[in-house]
Amino acid sequence: MTDQQPLGADEVLDIVDEHDRVVGQAPRGEVYARKLRHRCVFVQARDARGRIFVHRRTARKLVFPSHYDMFVGGVLGTGESYDGAALREAEEELGVSGLPAPTPLFRFLYETPEHSWWSAVYEVRFDLPVRPQEEEVAWYGFLSDEELGARLDDWLWVPDGLEAYHRLVEHREARG
Repeated sequence: MTDQQPLGADEVLDIVDEHDRVVGQAPRGEVYARKLRHRCVFVQARDARGRIFVHRRTARKLVFPSHYDMFVGGVLGTGESYDGAALREAEEELGVSGLPAPTPLFRFLYETPEHSWWSAVYEVRFDLPVRPQEEEVAWYGFLSDEELGARLDDWLWVPDGLEAYHRLVEHREARG
């Protein structure tokens, strides 16, 4: 792989229909190029003080390079479960092992003219030192809910993460 090639273009993903049923497989690069619907997980990771792990993606990311995100996560590989992907992606991106299993909250279909994926939203709280992957994370910090809210209009956020965040806020408000 050269330094200029986006990460993960050859990883094989399940293609799913509007009901989240697997209908085929394709390499990630082809999935994005052909705008095929697939699966993704979002994990809101909080430290022991309740602060949210926020990071800026590297410029080499295949989708939304150099954007900020308030979730860790990513796409599911072929045959992978949402729960398995949530734990795998959270441990990989945070650079930890022994993370508690993330708690599933809800799913939604994210669709734009350019992208389509079923999204499962999770949360996890942990008390471990993080060592984020340099290939995935260009910058990171832990922000309080208020600090994050103050940056929503100022930073360039991944659009799917921003939608997941707004849905998570609504989910929590509806639950009281």
